[in-house]
Amino acid sequence: MCVRRLFRSSHLQWAWQATFLRTVQARRWGTHRWTHSGGSTYRAVIFDMGGVLIPSPARVAAEWEVQNHIPPGTILKALIKNGEHGPWMRFMRGEITTADFLREFGRLSSEISKTSVPVDSFFSLLTSEQVAQQFEVMTKAISQIRAKGLQTAVLTNNFYLSNGKSFLPLDRSQFDVVVESCLEGVCKPDSRIYQLCLERLGLQPSESIFLDDLGSNLKAAARLGIRTIKVDDPEAAVKELESLLGFPLHWDVPNTCPVRKTMEIPKDTLQKYLKDLLGTQTTGPLELLQFDHGQSNPTYYIRLANHQLVLRKKPPGSLLPSAHAIEREFRIMKALANTGVPVPRVLDLCEDSSVIGTPFYVMEYCPGHIYKDPSLPGLEPSQRRAIYTAMNRVLCQIHSVDFQAAGLDSYGKQGDYLPRQVQTWTKQYRAAETSTIPAMERLIQWLPLHLPRQQRTTVVHGDFRLDNLLFHPEKAEVLVVLDWELSTLGDPLTDVASSCLAHYLPSSFPLLKGVCDQDLTQLGIPPAEEYFRMYCLHMDMPPVENWNFYMAFSFFRLAAILQGVYKRSLKGQASSANAEQSGKLAEFTSNLAWDFATKEGFRVFKEMPAAKPLIRSCHTWARPWSLLSPTGRRSYSSVPGAPLAHTSKGVLVFSVEGLSPWVQELHDRLQRFMRQHVYPLEPELQRHQASVDRWTPSLLIEDLKEKAKAEGLWNLFLPLETDPERKYGAGLTNVEYAHLCEVMGMSLYAPEVFNCSAPDTGNMEVLVRYGTEAQKARWLIPLLEGKARSCFAMTEPKVASSDATNIEASIREEDGFYVINGHKWWISGVMDPRCQLCVFMGKTDPRAPRHQQQSMLLVPMDTPGIKIIRPLSVYGLEDAPGGHGEIRFENVRVPKENMILGPGRGFEIAQGRLGPGRIHHCMRLIGFSERALALMKARVKSRVAFGKPLVEQGTILADIAQSRVEIEQARLLVLKAAHLMDVAGNKAAASHIAMIKMVAPSMAYRVIDRAIQAFGAAGLSSDYPLAQFFAWARALRFADGPDEVHQVTVAKMELKHQT
Repeated sequence: MCVRRLFRSSHLQWAWQATFLRTVQARRWGTHRWTHSGGSTYRAVIFDMGGVLIPSPARVAAEWEVQNHIPPGTILKALIKNGEHGPWMRFMRGEITTADFLREFGRLSSEISKTSVPVDSFFSLLTSEQVAQQFEVMTKAISQIRAKGLQTAVLTNNFYLSNGKSFLPLDRSQFDVVVESCLEGVCKPDSRIYQLCLERLGLQPSESIFLDDLGSNLKAAARLGIRTIKVDDPEAAVKELESLLGFPLHWDVPNTCPVRKTMEIPKDTLQKYLKDLLGTQTTGPLELLQFDHGQSNPTYYIRLANHQLVLRKKPPGSLLPSAHAIEREFRIMKALANTGVPVPRVLDLCEDSSVIGTPFYVMEYCPGHIYKDPSLPGLEPSQRRAIYTAMNRVLCQIHSVDFQAAGLDSYGKQGDYLPRQVQTWTKQYRAAETSTIPAMERLIQWLPLHLPRQQRTTVVHGDFRLDNLLFHPEKAEVLVVLDWELSTLGDPLTDVASSCLAHYLPSSFPLLKGVCDQDLTQLGIPPAEEYFRMYCLHMDMPPVENWNFYMAFSFFRLAAILQGVYKRSLKGQASSANAEQSGKLAEFTSNLAWDFATKEGFRVFKEMPAAKPLIRSCHTWARPWSLLSPTGRRSYSSVPGAPLAHTSKGVLVFSVEGLSPWVQELHDRLQRFMRQHVYPLEPELQRHQASVDRWTPSLLIEDLKEKAKAEGLWNLFLPLETDPERKYGAGLTNVEYAHLCEVMGMSLYAPEVFNCSAPDTGNMEVLVRYGTEAQKARWLIPLLEGKARSCFAMTEPKVASSDATNIEASIREEDGFYVINGHKWWISGVMDPRCQLCVFMGKTDPRAPRHQQQSMLLVPMDTPGIKIIRPLSVYGLEDAPGGHGEIRFENVRVPKENMILGPGRGFEIAQGRLGPGRIHHCMRLIGFSERALALMKARVKSRVAFGKPLVEQGTILADIAQSRVEIEQARLLVLKAAHLMDVAGNKAAASHIAMIKMVAPSMAYRVIDRAIQAFGAAGLSSDYPLAQFFAWARALRFADGPDEVHQVTVAKMELKHQT
């Protein structure tokens, strides 16, 4: 039921207080708690969000105002302004977008404070992960409440974010009911939203307890008969909740939680078994908790009298073949007890399922610390390095065990470990398969064909990771190695790869956090390559070359495990509370596995002698770099239903025929659109560019944009690795888009028609890669929608700007703002009246290291102090309406939240911006060249000179042949660069990116020159696009760096290369 539909008119004059006016209401209502009388048994607990589950937004606002020198109380006054008709109220009811709210809210705040208020900064802080984190005491309390069979709900006044999702930074699985004001169209303290919550819980008011930090909200709940608790301090509130519920909401054993309903085991028979095992003197109640760690075998903490134990059992229900082998865990730990490998002391293996329903074993509990987060927060860099070193050394201990002396020679087959493992995990995956995962299908074919030769056989743990180690609480010492379920005899390098999984996973990965998005050098964590070298040094062995295979296999195995967890979650058998997420994670990790298969194939390809044919498949495919997105998100690309698996990401696709079917279809639609709509309008568009109205955007272009959107040809440019969830673009790889970009390059007007023109493409990519949510809401969305244009200001007239470190424009901090001064020119797009944003590069700290002096700011073009001096022309062409301008920035004041990424990061951003952009430039140049050659061929077939058609002249034929050869050569090099960017990243492709920037403009310049020569004087006129093609081909030998800079780059890299 949606309250918005039922109650269109609502009188909500106080609803704005729900999240921000804690301090105001505390004074108004004091500390009085509104309660009801009666002694009903409670069946549900309802939580507010801000100030109860996460920090109070009022405190965030107050602290932010102090830090940003904003008059105290500005934010609160702006929120209450205009009551229920104000922007805050409409925002919480879901009636306006984030961009509209920030615009109106910023205006109100500035009016109240009599100064510019950077509300984007406040909103970013309010919705940031570091602020919006749930209090641990509340998380534990909710777990205990649910374990006792009570329902939980969250009832919050919230809003939509710019990505179309509601702001609810909570794990929804904690709650039986979630009621959000922005979805329902009504806010607290209106009684209807409480009634809606109770209706969804199926309870009477007297059966529930409501926690909130605002008196008005509590008073409204109490009037309905709901028991209330005023939250001033979460710890105190939980204690008060304990007294009402009559059971404890805290526990002391780390990494445990109450036993989940689906994982309960019979205590009576377990207690009898333990008394028989431990002795008759064991008396007292049995305390049972479940470890929240691990996905496979449910694990429990037991306290009985003075004994602390750990019980590990098989999951209930039918299981996959040979999975959950707790018997093997027990055997290996018992055998390793006297080998120096730190393992728990195991007590007994019980294979009698009548005791607790499944076989299990018992071991002694060992207190210590498990590091679930591989970034090791709270430790010093030296401590982090020591932890990883200890982890590496204990792995070497495992691999050094004399397994025959330990009685483990029959623990696994010796030899052919990897073939058997691939076969085993393929079977496990097939048994757990719920839908087709394309990457898994490819891996199942690829892995058996690329098996390395096994060098050694040792004991292998099978799942060796940091979070399977128990550390001493005060020093970097491994006390216990846990989770031996997958152990056997096999190739030790699989363990090394397994221990590096976190290096390639993002920190947001739900079930196994990673560090791939962290600065490992700053953290003190050894990179995967160094960790592997450390292992080889300890084991006195040379490094192996096929490391990528082992990583591919490890991620393949992880994907199979996650798929099994997911299938068990569908049956209610999984041991982890968040196991249902593992379905999407299995696809994600399989794509990661395929990425390493890609790199291994590429390594083999590079090492093969040129004279020998390829003897094994090096076809490579790669992954979308993100978890699958939830359904229902807003997309700013009009490409429908693009699949997430790309058949062309790993394969170097030379022709359109090699692209995946959906990209081929996209290519066909693009060509058809060009023939039907773009080429016929070129003469009229050219006339507009030469008219007195040239600085006004053409209505024909605007009409073509709408048609392009309607036909699914919009925002095609964003590369897959930048936008892996396809929230903003079509999700194409660099290779795929390169083929489309060539088609767009055949007309000077086409890129803008499809919203794929520079500098907007580069600026949008910067915002996607580096922008905050608030920056994206204000600038990215209008650019993606084609409602605004932008420019990029770096080049300066007084310095050689080909060296970006030369720029002199200054950015200095002053009173919570940045003040910029500088003189820029050749600023493409700045003359366009739709240009609303300038991405400005200047120096924030001239004394910093050379490449950390520059910063980038988002500068609104209507900011006072921006003066456009004149438009510049290229060979007399003004390129209206965008043009290329010369600008002065004089004391331009920009809010601090307009800084991109942070001070000193400008050079880094500029480099990240250039990779895909250079592919775009070069493929458009190839489009220029193909169009020029096509025009040339048509021309020479129709013209006669000296008694015979031009096409029969030997020099013409030679020119046509030379042009075709040069186009093909350049295209292959550009596609190879795009391929390298897709499979190995921009850094690895740096030399090839520099090569194409050297080759493509010069090639186009020559090809177009030959076409002009064949046309004669007509080629110089505006009747054909050749003159403009020629001008821009020449100009692009400067844009994004002159040829000489790229020549130096290529030469330096070549000299470093060992032949």
